[in-house]
Amino acid sequence: MSTKTGFLHSSVGKKIVMGITGLFLISFLIVHVGLNSAIFCNDGGVTFNAGADFMAHNPVIRVMEIVLFGGLIAHIIMSLMLTMENRKARPVGYAMVNGAANSKWYSRSMGILGSLLLIFLVVHLGNFWVPTKMAVMNHEEHNTFEGMKAVFSQWYFVLVYLVGVGGLLFHLLHGFQSAFQSLGLNHKKYTPLIKKIGIWFSIIVCALFAAMPITMHLGLIK
Repeated sequence: MSTKTGFLHSSVGKKIVMGITGLFLISFLIVHVGLNSAIFCNDGGVTFNAGADFMAHNPVIRVMEIVLFGGLIAHIIMSLMLTMENRKARPVGYAMVNGAANSKWYSRSMGILGSLLLIFLVVHLGNFWVPTKMAVMNHEEHNTFEGMKAVFSQWYFVLVYLVGVGGLLFHLLHGFQSAFQSLGLNHKKYTPLIKKIGIWFSIIVCALFAAMPITMHLGLIK
């Protein structure tokens, strides 16, 4: 079989990969926001640092980290490929079609939101993941909680994170339900429920992520 007709070269195949990687990344968000929410214990970072230390040294987590990066890269690549395919299929814009009448603006702006999230991810990794990994490699202790306080003491980093969380919110509002749809999991009885769960999931997760830089910057978390 020619590679051009292979699974990953078909629109269905790309959408399935997008759905699987999307759900995997959603599960990661649950773990990530759960761990980071330990700062709200307001115990000087004791609970948070214990969790961060476990994540940094557990071999299973290290393997899952590689899988996570692989899933993220696959998600980005499939998204770009599908976007280019859609543009090739519609080389002439629908000037007379009111897209807003059929879909939300963020549903039509997933490419822009995805690019915004990618930039935010680079900033996030540079501020937290890289310093932690460098400390582990050098067999040094790293106080991740104090690192967060230092970063979020600067208003411009707080602003960057809030913009990033805003992009994540709108990305999830469309992407949560879209991940199930890409896997063919559509049903008139269950799809409305999935949409509602997706909305609440997006709001709760992003509200927690947004509360972290705000409370730290205001000195409410010490």
